[in-house]
Amino acid sequence: MLLDTASLYFRAYFGVPDSVRAPDGTPVNAVRGLLDFIARLVHDHRPDALVACMDADWRPQWRVDLIPSYKAHRVAEEVEGGPDAEETPDTLGPQVPVIEQVLDAVGIARLGAAGYEADDVIGTLATRAAGPVDIVTGDRDLFQLVDDARAVRVLYPVKGVGSLDVYDGAALAAKYGVDGAGYAGLAVLRGDPSDGLPGVRGIGEKTASKLLEQYGDLDGIRAAAADPVSRLTPAQRTKLTEAAAYLDVAPAVVRVARDVALPGADLALPRTAREKDRLAELAERWGLGGSLQRLLNTLAG
Repeated sequence: MLLDTASLYFRAYFGVPDSVRAPDGTPVNAVRGLLDFIARLVHDHRPDALVACMDADWRPQWRVDLIPSYKAHRVAEEVEGGPDAEETPDTLGPQVPVIEQVLDAVGIARLGAAGYEADDVIGTLATRAAGPVDIVTGDRDLFQLVDDARAVRVLYPVKGVGSLDVYDGAALAAKYGVDGAGYAGLAVLRGDPSDGLPGVRGIGEKTASKLLEQYGDLDGIRAAAADPVSRLTPAQRTKLTEAAAYLDVAPAVVRVARDVALPGADLALPRTAREKDRLAELAERWGLGGSLQRLLNTLAG
């Protein structure tokens, strides 16, 4: 089980009231909410291995070099020589280090890689895995990793993590008309304002799906746009031709990396806390109470 950790702690932050606080009054709603999420996921799915995948760089420069608008609207502060600071709620940012410390003390593997997003870590681990993989994320970009032949699917939270939409090949085909391999092409054509990806003007999700069905992939669609006798409408041909510069670079931005160099780690689901004394200190300092205990009880079970 691969967790898109930021996606989940953002969901926890907005789903748990900020009246959930540490003894000193500091909000810990994202911390406790995430611990409850993980406990529920482990209880319901019993994975053999669990990895909290992290954004070591939420806006990698190599993606920005290709499409400068990539996540530009989320930049809170530009940082010379390092990842720019992402705009986050004032009371969420300070909780992230606490989340990291608690996960480490529990013994849940936490992996990131300089210059890459959590998506890329997930893509690499899913590609390397020998057995079935469940990816837990609220980010549709990861639908591109769905692969029935390798039993890779996405668990997409609808409400908390107790209600999940399961995306396998059939579910993707039913909703988007593509398989996992085709989803990245759909995302390129459609664009995504939340990521600063403009897409191809005038081509929405349904049209993109139909074009992929007709021509197979982005290369096939672009070849049809260059072919004066193809079945594309004049308007579609014009839109695709005008978007040529975007289509040259967007696939590399949207495509999840699958070959990231990752540090060695024990990915096995822990049964007991790795650092009990440290975890006790964190539990007292941050008032983690029942949320942490539920996770520990679930791991032990």
